[in-house]
This record gives sequence, structure tokens and C-alpha cells, in this order.
Amino acid sequence: RAYGRFKLLTLEARQNRLLAPLDPLEVSKDSPPPEEHPKSEKKFWGDQETLSKIPFKILRGHKDLVSSCSFCADDTKFLSCSHDSTLKLWDAVDGFVIRDFDHKPKAPVLECSVTADSRRIITASYDKAVKAWDLETGKLLWKINYETFIASCKVSPDGKYVVLALDVDRAICIMDAENTTTVSYIKNHHNRSLTACCFDPDSQKVASVSLDKSIKIWDITSQATLLTITKAHSGAISNCCFTFSGHFLCTSSWDKTLKIWNVHTGEFRNSGACATLMKGHEGSVSSCHFSRDTSVLVSGGFDRTVAIWDVGEGYRKLSLKGHSDWVTDVAISNNKKWVLSASKDKTMRLWNIEEIDEIPLVIKCKKALGLKVKQCEVCDRPFCNYESDIFSETVTKCVFCRMDAKGSLTEASSSLGGEDSPLQECSPTA
Repeated sequence: RAYGRFKLLTLEARQNRLLAPLDPLEVSKDSPPPEEHPKSEKKFWGDQETLSKIPFKILRGHKDLVSSCSFCADDTKFLSCSHDSTLKLWDAVDGFVIRDFDHKPKAPVLECSVTADSRRIITASYDKAVKAWDLETGKLLWKINYETFIASCKVSPDGKYVVLALDVDRAICIMDAENTTTVSYIKNHHNRSLTACCFDPDSQKVASVSLDKSIKIWDITSQATLLTITKAHSGAISNCCFTFSGHFLCTSSWDKTLKIWNVHTGEFRNSGACATLMKGHEGSVSSCHFSRDTSVLVSGGFDRTVAIWDVGEGYRKLSLKGHSDWVTDVAISNNKKWVLSASKDKTMRLWNIEEIDEIPLVIKCKKALGLKVKQCEVCDRPFCNYESDIFSETVTKCVFCRMDAKGSLTEASSSLGGEDSPLQECSPTA
């Protein structure tokens, strides 16, 4: 009997030890000293979110807010610039800085833009200077000083033009990238300060957005404004980007939304359609970037997250979290494997989204939305539709072809999942 009580007490003591909270600072006298593992000088791959399983690399090298980032050289390298007055070229494979450009005099660099052939870089800095660099050699090609703050700068895909968004004159300035002569100077192009500008893929049109909530598209050949969309958002518009076809323009806004506009000549006036992407960010959206095939849109926000969007149906696939401050800029590689994000937290992150459709969180999201995959009868591209939508059986075109079609506004609005759908159609004042 005594032996039985002893055995029971021993078992209880063992269970208590197993269930007791483990104090990481408490070391038993009988325990061997912990093994000392040499600290890695560079932990390149970061920890993964529990459900997302998205691997990422944290890139440290700047000492202040990272203002702009972009892929170049067939996605093997990328550029970044910062308020620490530096411009850096990185190796995308190893995450090392290949070159620091000699950016003098010291001034916060606000934006960097690279040509499609990765030969030249254009930068705008806080000291009202625009500079052109040779990417291969790091040599400064030319520099121009302006009398006004430069809100944005972009080089055309063909490398022939540079466009600047100028603050005081509320103007866009288009110059020859070789000899720096002015091609167009449109003063008072907007009613308030401009926030961003960009070229279309053909290097013939320039889109600009502003604090006045408007969008304008300027044609270089005809020297005229092709399109004006007023009250495009309910808040200031922060950024814009074209699709590779040039038919669609995405705008991001302080109103927490993104919108995709059909800006193809004539089509906008026929249908006036735009798709609104909602419920992706909890704060102002700072940046946006389309994948080369237009199937994916990436956006960054002041809520410290990066959103990955399915463009075909306008829902957020995944929210990438990890930055400790505002996400200021985003980019996506041509092969859609990598997303690059820049932040006010002085770092960049390189996210591997190659297997995004296979991770639990995305699969769970698709099931929750009740998405049904169909094939567009016009472009043969697969697209999704909401199973709960009573009109789903009649929808046979993807959102782009619906927007392209005459009268698409009525058709597309019928195919949405009600007020709670992340994708809505809108008809702005043009």
C-alpha cells in the first residue's frame, strides 16, 4: 500500500513538472550549460507569418526613410533611394549593395526611376535637383536645378523622356532625356499640388494625379490633355501606374482605396467604368504597381502592410505584414515571383510570392468568398466569380473585357456581390 502511494506521488510530481510553465531564465544545477551557437552575421531569410508562409528578406542599408524602390536588369537587381541622401543598387539574389551612387550635395532623395533597358536612372531630391545616372558605371550624366519642389520624377520606358511633377506651378514638365531640352511645360495642370506622374508603356502619354483628387492624361504628340477625371477619389490621390497594355490606369488614394480606370481612347467616354478595390488597407494607400501580365496588383499603405490583389476579380489575396512603419513604395518583378516594399522604418523587404495560391490563408480566403473559376469568352483568361451572386451564371467575361465593352458599367455592376464586395464599379465626373 505504501509503495502504491509512493508511485502515485511520483507520477503526480512528474505531471506537475510537465505542466508547469517553463522559465527560460531558470537553469537547473544538474542541467548542462546551453550550447553556444555562433551568431550569423547576416540572417537573410526572415521568419514567416504563421498562416501566410510567405518567405521574405529584410534588407538593411539605409539610415532613414526609404522613399522609392524598383526592379531592374531582368529582376536580378533593384534600386532604392532614401531620405538619408543615398541612392543604392542592390543584388536581388544575395541582398548586397552593389553600388552607392555619389549623391552630392547631400539631400533627401525622393524618387528614383529606371529605363526599361536598365541603362539610366533618374532621381529627384529635396534640394530641387534632378539627376541622370548611368546604371552600369555609376557616372552622373547630367543635373538640373529647379526653383520649385519636385514631387515626382519618371523616365519613359524607351528612355527618351523624363517627366517631373512640380509643386509651386502645379505643373508637369516633360524634357528630352538626352539633351534636357523642354518638350512640354504645362503650368497649372492641376488645381492643387501634384503627388505623382507616370508614362504609359508606349512613352507617348503621361498620367498625373494630385491633391485635388483629379486624374489627367497628357499626350506628348498632340500636346494636349486627352482625359480629365475630376473627383476621381474622395481623398487626395497619392500615386498612379499603367498596365502593360496602357489601356488601364490604377490610382491609389488617401481614402483607403485603389481604382482601376479604363483610359483607352474613346472607351472611357463610352462606358465611364472604373473598378474600385476596397478593404485592402486600413489607412491611406501610398503606392501601387501592376505585374507585367496585369493579373496581379501590389499596393502599399500607411497601415504598414503590402496588399496583393487578384486584378481579375478585384479581391485582396493576401496582406503582407512585417514593416514597423509606413510602406512608402512597392514593386513587383516581371516573373511575379518577387514583391519589393520600401518603408519609413528604414528597411526594404523582398517577399517571395511564387506559391501564393497554395498557402492556407489564400485558400481560406477563396473558400470564404465562394469564388468560382470561369474562362473569359473574349480573351480566354481565367477569372473568378462569386458563387453567391445570383447573376454569376450570366457573367462570361473577365472584369477587363466587361470594362472594355460598351455599356460595361451596367453589366459589371450587376455581376458584383453587393455592397460588401471588395470590387465595385463607379462612374466619375469626367
